[in-house]
Amino acid sequence: MAEVNNVAVKPIKKSIIEVFMSGAKKGFYIGVEQILPAMILGYVIIQFLKLTGLIDVLSVVFNPIMGVFGLPGESIVVIISAFFSKAAGAASAANLYGEGVLTAAQCTILVMPCMLMGTLVGHFARIILVANVNPKHRGLMLAVPIIDSIVGMIVMRLILLATGLM
Repeated sequence: MAEVNNVAVKPIKKSIIEVFMSGAKKGFYIGVEQILPAMILGYVIIQFLKLTGLIDVLSVVFNPIMGVFGLPGESIVVIISAFFSKAAGAASAANLYGEGVLTAAQCTILVMPCMLMGTLVGHFARIILVANVNPKHRGLMLAVPIIDSIVGMIVMRLILLATGLM
């Protein structure tokens, strides 16, 4: 028993239904407040790049680089989206998959940068700048997740090739 003002207080036990409903409510709000806006951001980024024709330019420019990972040039959009939000990167990959631009295996490779460097812009602003990290270390703090993502995409591609899924 816990004590409040020297008075023993018995903890209130919640029923399984109350715990479930509380979790469902939290999950709903996470979806509405965090995931949905990020998915909309991913969709908006892709539509903006398509309407302006920039997706074609980016595709040509990044095709050789993305080809190293077994990806088409258009997949750079997923990485750009992931810089802003993990969910936006994932949503961009899902949109490109839905349009037939990416395969399931290619989306699997793109999970790596979405998770390893996703939300890099926001994390940098919220953590590195607020914590006042020494300016000479800030470049390294940005580089590490990008390097991790590159290595992760190469490893994932090798795994997919070894298992015959790519």
